[in-house]
Amino acid sequence: MSSHINYDVSPSVSDAIDTRRSLRAFLPKTVERGIIEQILSTAARAPSGTNMQPWKTYITTGKTRQELCESVSAVFDERAGTHTSEVRYYPENWFEPYLGRRRQVGWALYNLLGIKKGDRERTHAQHRRNFQFFDAPVGLIFTIHRDLATGSWLDYGMFMQNVMLLAREQGLHTCPQAAWADYHATVRQVLPLDDNEIVVSGMALGYADPSALVNSLVTERIATSEHVSFLD
Repeated sequence: MSSHINYDVSPSVSDAIDTRRSLRAFLPKTVERGIIEQILSTAARAPSGTNMQPWKTYITTGKTRQELCESVSAVFDERAGTHTSEVRYYPENWFEPYLGRRRQVGWALYNLLGIKKGDRERTHAQHRRNFQFFDAPVGLIFTIHRDLATGSWLDYGMFMQNVMLLAREQGLHTCPQAAWADYHATVRQVLPLDDNEIVVSGMALGYADPSALVNSLVTERIATSEHVSFLD
């Protein structure tokens, strides 16, 4: 995998996949509504079991985005770590090799930013940036009907992947953010979610800040031989 980050338009699917990063610093440059609509419209071509199309997306910009960020950030500052998602994203008990991979990316990010272990203030500040959509001008909140099953969640992942790859085609970058799901109660106070909707994830969408040190992080991938078996 190339370690070079291309901030311009990616002309092919392979390039879009290879240059997709979970970026954590964006420029204040406006993203045209027509581009956002095109991305979401095309992303909906994702496959889903019996064509159920379980995805629902709230696109926040301007005042709504600001209100959402301020509301969730305030709750995060008061009671960080005390909120939980309505679904379990991570295992209750971590084990290898997943624990090691989790720690590796955490250490890589915080070492890059010079945040030392035990520095609660800077750790809190960095985590808090999730709830500013890392300054991206567009914040997406994805929801799903709470009565849908595992298959629909798998379908949802393919839809979100489409969104991220289509963003690259437009010269944009993203950061999918499970952290927003922990604050679903506050999200409901700002966005018109009904009782049947579960917050799946948030996502920052915008133009990358190429000067930001945090955007130089390139996460590792395990060798193909570690997760693929060819059976003749």
